Amino acid sequence: MKKNNVQEISFVNNRFYSLKNIYTVSLLAVAYLLLSFVLVGFKVDQLVLIFIFGSLFFISKNTRRFILGFSIFIVYWILFDYMKAFPNYLFNEVHIKGLYETEKSLFGINGGGMLLTPNEYLKLHHIVFLDVLTGFFYLMWVPVPLAFATYLFFKNKNQFVKFSLTFVWVNLIGFVIYYLFPAAPPWYVQEHGFGFIANTAGNTAGLARFDQYFNISLFQGIYSKGSNVFAAMPSLHSSYPVIVCYYGFRNKLGKINVFFVTVMLGIWFSAVYTSHHYILDVLAGITCALFGILSFNYLIKKTSLKSFITYLVKHISE
Repeated sequence: MKKNNVQEISFVNNRFYSLKNIYTVSLLAVAYLLLSFVLVGFKVDQLVLIFIFGSLFFISKNTRRFILGFSIFIVYWILFDYMKAFPNYLFNEVHIKGLYETEKSLFGINGGGMLLTPNEYLKLHHIVFLDVLTGFFYLMWVPVPLAFATYLFFKNKNQFVKFSLTFVWVNLIGFVIYYLFPAAPPWYVQEHGFGFIANTAGNTAGLARFDQYFNISLFQGIYSKGSNVFAAMPSLHSSYPVIVCYYGFRNKLGKINVFFVTVMLGIWFSAVYTSHHYILDVLAGITCALFGILSFNYLIKKTSLKSFITYLVKHISE
């Protein structure tokens, strides 16, 4: 009896640490490093990603299910990173002055005898409290969706997969718009005027005040790694909390949804206050999220997407 148990355990372990799994993960890691080196150059972040994925894949069955489920977000991150290799301004004209003037005509504020965009007005009238508050809100655009995804992974894997795929789907829609309609952010006009300057470096804009207040370089480090300066419309920062709120209300999370709505409104305001986005960008981001959610639900009903979701749920549940 003991011998049979030992053989059974050995068989399970062999399957878990099979050569096929080892070779597959190793080949994916090498392919990722080589492709990344060719497209965007080598970065330590790439090794960190490989280490996290490999460790969780081989530690246990539970961690393997977890990292396979979150591979959806890994694919998004890799695509976002690779956008650096294909700047959108190479494909279409960058909208700078026209977007600025449209913002001013629709949402302009009188200040000092001049008509200002909301970004310009808020820059002139910023206060320390909002400098700090908006910085914290802007830091939430990654942790909140990921924390919510983690909750759904353990609570309801079907909802987790739908949330994750919706998240990626909305991003893909946004990426397409980035290439069809390259757009400069408000801080670009404040720094460089209306002339187009290729290879412009990322800028912390109003978030620099958050760094200065705490004497850190947090946002400076984040925006130095930005994929594309001319990808301001739609504001995907404004899209993400909409997706979170949709699935939060769909899963009837009660008071947690109050937090989600607060974060959503805070991020929308912060995007404008810090001069990272026009109000038009925020509205485009909201529209992108709503269209992504509606079209995703439509595809579930009308295509084989539902079967694909069932397939994914099965493989992160077994």
